[in-house]
Amino acid sequence: MTDSSSDFRCGFAALVGRPNVGKSTLLNALVGQKVSIVTPRPQTTRHRIIGLAQLPNAQIAFVDTPGLHSQARRALNKAMNRTAAAALEDADLVVFVVEALVWNTEDELVLKRIARSERPVLVAVNKVDKVKPRERLLPYLADLDRRHGFLALVPVSALKEKNLDDLRNAIAAHLPVSAPLFPDGELTDRGIQFRIAEMIREKLTLELNQEVPYGVAVEVEKLAEEDGQLNVDAAIWVDREGQKPIVIGAKGERLKRVGTAARLALNGMLGRRLHLNLWVKVRENWADNARALRELGLE
Repeated sequence: MTDSSSDFRCGFAALVGRPNVGKSTLLNALVGQKVSIVTPRPQTTRHRIIGLAQLPNAQIAFVDTPGLHSQARRALNKAMNRTAAAALEDADLVVFVVEALVWNTEDELVLKRIARSERPVLVAVNKVDKVKPRERLLPYLADLDRRHGFLALVPVSALKEKNLDDLRNAIAAHLPVSAPLFPDGELTDRGIQFRIAEMIREKLTLELNQEVPYGVAVEVEKLAEEDGQLNVDAAIWVDREGQKPIVIGAKGERLKRVGTAARLALNGMLGRRLHLNLWVKVRENWADNARALRELGLE
């Protein structure tokens, strides 16, 4: 049972950083289960996703956000920037995620956004497993510390799950005193349809690599229980007719691989049998269409 005493802390900690710095991997590691999809492609995360961590005297609602980026030309990219900025403004605490030994203009842009929000902020210095010898990290941390009045700098490895307890404890210590906001055992605020659609999009992104960069969205159109099995009909939306055969592949083999990979991952994640039907559909230039973004839940 979650402690409800007067020193219990609870609040929202927004994971904020430039694209591809490891925010979603860090969220999954901190929660202890996959709630946000991960690919090597920048800007994989498009939505605000909450993952919950239960500590003996705290409940942390981690908020995964799209990477803040300066080149927001398409309506989709602008919507992602707005999502990240809104999460930043609503947070009790900001966790600024940076990559060990790396500092660039995009990191600088994110720090300026954080400073403008006037939210308390600590830094998760990710990917420290790549730093050898570890002493190379010290001047980087000292330089980082001079850039802002951070509450703490915590070196971590999301991939290797190193030093995560220290990060959880540092975050919990700076959350407001509050009763839990979510029930015990809850992992995320996102429902099953969203999680299914995102898993399909993850496998699709990994399969396509660079071929269809950002013109793909996934929408679960039907979810039905039959004979103890979950039957799912999902549409893969592309934004040009020429992308449809690329996604389907020769004799449908690519779409079949995506469906198999997604189904196996979902069977494991949901702990149940699942049958997946995928269709590829065209919605011209949906990533530049505000109405289409709303209809696909991206705005």
